[in-house]
Amino acid sequence: MDQADKQQNFTDEERRGVYRAIHERRDTRHFVPGKVNPDVLVRIINAAHHAPSVGYMQPWRFIHMTDPSYRDSLIELVNEERLKTAEALGERGETFMKMKVEGIRECSDIIIVALPHKREEYVFGRRSMPHMDLASVSCAIQNMWLAARAEGIGMGWVSIFDPEALRRLLAAPEGVEPIAILCIGHVECFDDRPLLEIQGWDKRRRLSGIMMENKWHND
Repeated sequence: MDQADKQQNFTDEERRGVYRAIHERRDTRHFVPGKVNPDVLVRIINAAHHAPSVGYMQPWRFIHMTDPSYRDSLIELVNEERLKTAEALGERGETFMKMKVEGIRECSDIIIVALPHKREEYVFGRRSMPHMDLASVSCAIQNMWLAARAEGIGMGWVSIFDPEALRRLLAAPEGVEPIAILCIGHVECFDDRPLLEIQGWDKRRRLSGIMMENKWHND
């Protein structure tokens, strides 16, 4: 192995750190008091900005909500959609309504992630699959999650809201599509399993049940 290969390879300890962040990442709903160090927050967002994107379009925009008055408005938007979600869930709606789905009021920082307007100008990789802009921004959010976990910071992705209503709240141009309210802050601990698994909402599928070879196998 030459010097260049050594520089590009991860050490065993570095590899373990990457996999640890992946397996211990959690969608956080519960936070404890305390501000996130601004330098740490910048590192977490910068990790998002280094995500892959189709056609290198970088279709992510971040709005840091620093005005406390916006929290009430965000909670109102979430609660409105929460009721509609419970209705759509039918017999599981009552169980859903008992679950905590956001930490907007308790978290240290709120970052709104949105797709920008004029995305139709980007054709590379999107002609037949225009939704690849959303796939790209999802990679950015995953980068944030892993970076936050590595920093010992909790992060929760809230997607229970009407995107058009949130766009208007942000005074964003038409065509902008908010996709995430990210709650970021300190946590007492990281659960050993995902919260929805702990609460019995669903369980992780076996890898053998989702892995196929050569062609689609019926579920």
